[in-house]
Amino acid sequence: MSLLNDARQIYMRDPAARNVLSVIFLYSGFHALVYHRVSNFFYRHKLYFLARWNSQRARHKTGIEIHPGATIGSGLFIDHGMGIVIGETAVIGDNCTIYHGVTLGGRGHVKGAKRHPTIGDNVLIGAGAKILGPVTIGSGSSIGAHAVILHDVPANSTVVGVPGKIVKIETAGESHAVALDHYITDDPTEAEVKELAKVVSELQERLYHLQMQDIIDLQGTEGEGI
Repeated sequence: MSLLNDARQIYMRDPAARNVLSVIFLYSGFHALVYHRVSNFFYRHKLYFLARWNSQRARHKTGIEIHPGATIGSGLFIDHGMGIVIGETAVIGDNCTIYHGVTLGGRGHVKGAKRHPTIGDNVLIGAGAKILGPVTIGSGSSIGAHAVILHDVPANSTVVGVPGKIVKIETAGESHAVALDHYITDDPTEAEVKELAKVVSELQERLYHLQMQDIIDLQGTEGEGI
């Protein structure tokens, strides 16, 4: 029933999906979830070799690598999915959306420790984003494409840039993971560079006017001497 709910969620949230059956038979993101259910079952029953063998088979078939130990809630929509990596101690809440090239990676190498991120419910993670270490992404948040997240993110936040910066915190509303609105936020680093370029341009203009005034004053002084 859980997998059927996953398929229905993908159909509802992907405008390209024709019907639930097409999701079940044709979508690599859904196939990765099916493989992971099996791998996670083996992992929880300490059949580690079978768990890893099945997860590597899934990686080969789908291009999505999910460690058997990862915990994934219901309704995950993996859009396209190629290049996604989800680590062993990662936790993903319900009704999240993850685009291709995302890494939920680890920091440190202590066995048995929490090394990977915890993702809340209704979180959208844009293409190529990297979330590293045992950080927590609050529910309802949106992580922009190619952002690099190394610290906790509060709920209902929008984060973009390298390193990731919070550009907006809003009251809970429509889920970013459903609205798929990760394209509407400017990169704060780009905005800062543009502001810096504007200041430099103004300084150059002022310097030019000062130099011209000095030339005019010098010419006036020479005229008086003659």
